[in-house]
Amino acid sequence: MEKILVLDFGGQYNQLIARRVREHHVFAEIRSYQKTTLEEIRAEGYKGIIFTGGPNSVYDETSPHFDPEILKIGVPVLGICYGSQLIAYMAGGKVATAPVSEYGHTETKTDTTSKLFHGVKTETVTWMSHTDYIAGIPEGYRVIATTKDCPAAAIENEAEKIYAVQFHPEVAHTPEGGKMFSNFVYEICGCAGDWRMDSFVEDSIRSIRERVGNGKVLCALSGGVDSSVAAVLMSKAIGKQLTCVFVDHGLLRKNEGDEVEAIFGPSGQYDLNFIRINAQQRYYDKLKGVIEPEQKRKIIGEEFIRVFEEAAKEIGEVDFLVQGTIYPDVIESGLGDSAVIKSHHNVGGLPDVIQFKEIIEPLRMLFKDEVRKVGLELGIPEYLVFRQPFPGPGLGVRIVGEVTEDKVRIVQEADAIFREEAALAGIDKELGQYFAGLTNMRSVGVMGDFRTYDYAVALRAVLTSDFMTAESAQIPYEVLFKVTNRIINEVKGVNRVFYDLTSKPPGTIEFE
Repeated sequence: MEKILVLDFGGQYNQLIARRVREHHVFAEIRSYQKTTLEEIRAEGYKGIIFTGGPNSVYDETSPHFDPEILKIGVPVLGICYGSQLIAYMAGGKVATAPVSEYGHTETKTDTTSKLFHGVKTETVTWMSHTDYIAGIPEGYRVIATTKDCPAAAIENEAEKIYAVQFHPEVAHTPEGGKMFSNFVYEICGCAGDWRMDSFVEDSIRSIRERVGNGKVLCALSGGVDSSVAAVLMSKAIGKQLTCVFVDHGLLRKNEGDEVEAIFGPSGQYDLNFIRINAQQRYYDKLKGVIEPEQKRKIIGEEFIRVFEEAAKEIGEVDFLVQGTIYPDVIESGLGDSAVIKSHHNVGGLPDVIQFKEIIEPLRMLFKDEVRKVGLELGIPEYLVFRQPFPGPGLGVRIVGEVTEDKVRIVQEADAIFREEAALAGIDKELGQYFAGLTNMRSVGVMGDFRTYDYAVALRAVLTSDFMTAESAQIPYEVLFKVTNRIINEVKGVNRVFYDLTSKPPGTIEFE
């Protein structure tokens, strides 16, 4: 399989770079510059390398650097923002503080004789975010893009297939960024575009069979999109060697436990060994008094593993544990030089010691939309593939502060109303994700001439393609009004409803 390396220097958009490359049917993986050697890069046979942005200055010796020999190994390189400055610095150019910093939409002139800009307008718009700039280009390089304040907005060494852009082609604010990535992977790197979901399914089934052999496998099935796709993929590969364990931890959406059992249980459409474990009280006891989000996630993650270990003992000897981990889980839990945003129960939330031979994560390198494509390739019905995403820790991360059984009831009922009204209004399929959560704020209200002192529910709805970035959805006011009215009148313990307008970043999609 052809691969592009995204070498991470601490950029906030590293996952978007990988995502943009994959849109052109070329696989991209993110690795830390600190944990990746030049020898490893040579051995992997990458078709191309992309340096990410970063918050540092290359002329600061404490900033991220890499072996300059990477520019001489014959693999095409594209540097973005900090990555472009690093290329210039390593090649003998000069990087300095820019006389004028550039942020946001910037008019940019491109030289379309460069392979990187084939098909791009000579006058286009790019997204800039920098205080340093390339003050002197290295020998053997030429300028291929300029702006009013940046004389070297992009440079190239065509003979060595090295390209550097000061702007961010990976963000939607650079409208022709997709063409630039296409030019890089196809015209410059010579990729054929073999990263497709049908081949991914075939390759995964083959590798799973080789890895598992005659072993027994336990799958953590939550009923969400990721774990459902992972379960069906494993079932296609190893059949009855797989046992799916569904843990109802009491933090699911309203009636969801019964719905999952109806789909995957004995009377469902899949030929799976299915076990349901009702562990609601066990989780409520463990979470009592806990308010810190990371601690809640780690408690829920550890209990998942402990419950599975207990189930495995009853089943008999189990060699492997399967989880529906996907790439955003890995990135947000701390990949390379990216910050730990939040520990996902199936990545950073795992306990240090687990009683399984290995953990299998067949979807670990996929983004959410890629997971859905795999689901369709496997023949999973669309209503399952496109169901609303749900976090592994469940409502535990949609309740701000301590989790109690009564708070879970409030969120379940409010969320059910929101989903019902969104479907009736015909907007549910337009939204990337939407749900109701519970704040830890209580306030005074009046209902029926009586004073109340109850909770505030927060509604959240976002538009997103990859779940790494998102913007709030503009839901019609009449829908929000109807949802608010129903929640206040039908859900005991609530006297206010808010609508969250925060994008990601700076927020996350979930509340905790």
